[in-house]
Amino acid sequence: MNAVPSTTSQHILEDCLAAAVTAPSAHNTQPWRFRVLRETLDLIADRTRALPVNDPYDRELTISCGAALFNLRTAAAARGWAALVDEFPFEDDPDLLARITLCSDMPAGIEDAKRLAAAIPVRRTYRKRFSDQAPRQTDIDSLILAAERESCFAAPIGGDVRREAAVACISEADELLWNEPSWRREIASWMHPQREHEGFAIPGLSRKSAELVVRSFDLGSGVAARDSKLLEGTPLLLVVGSAGDEPADWLHCGQALERVLLTAASLGMQASFLSQPLHFDRLRARIRELAPGAKVPQVLLRLGIPLETLSPVVRRPVGDVIKTDWLEG
Repeated sequence: MNAVPSTTSQHILEDCLAAAVTAPSAHNTQPWRFRVLRETLDLIADRTRALPVNDPYDRELTISCGAALFNLRTAAAARGWAALVDEFPFEDDPDLLARITLCSDMPAGIEDAKRLAAAIPVRRTYRKRFSDQAPRQTDIDSLILAAERESCFAAPIGGDVRREAAVACISEADELLWNEPSWRREIASWMHPQREHEGFAIPGLSRKSAELVVRSFDLGSGVAARDSKLLEGTPLLLVVGSAGDEPADWLHCGQALERVLLTAASLGMQASFLSQPLHFDRLRARIRELAPGAKVPQVLLRLGIPLETLSPVVRRPVGDVIKTDWLEG
């Protein structure tokens, strides 16, 4: 394959990076950086944006970076460029997750890439009640296939008994997490007004008020009740996971997750995350039992048809997450 000519590389890479930074991330931490040198692009884990209490092994951080990587690959393919990805290229640099080279040979599946790329700007994390309309089995099959194409899995949690057991796991995890002061303090530190391009906000509360509430009050029972109520109106619960549980598996899972989310968006669905049980080994094992075919659960999603269209969450400008060396060499 032929590398992208340097005269066009800046335009192509900027488009791809703009797509990459719209990926979902744990608590909207956006834990990625990019280093650009002509046709080569490095994806680097930004550990300064880690959540050491919520995510002590950087599992969710790496999954988030994988989602950004998939957006980049998809944006490139939709423009007719293949993205060659070398994952974890250097053993002595664990922060360097992937090295990407764009090549001018036409990638396979360009029509599929165009469909998914068109879903990038409309994908949302939808935390509200869904329509009661159940997804078609063909759509569920498409989500399962999407994960498999990234060498991962997507397994629905079906049946009333299993769904009720999943709700119990989520409620228990909510209470365990909100009863932990260090976890509440860490979450409070990421509550920012939307204009600051990162973190998340509680509607109707200022930053200081939201931090005070999260730091000072036990919200576990209330959050558990809210999540249970949301699940009552959730047409589909889906576990996305990997074959193993090492950093390379997490990066693969992040790419599978984003392919699933973009496939869902292209089918008129949106999703939100209910992965709280996966923070606890016992509850994680229980979620695996509830999703036949699950290997190592990494993400638990609720999916359905949204009742309203949400505005995009404000993100950091692309220039804030890249180091560009266009003229070097």
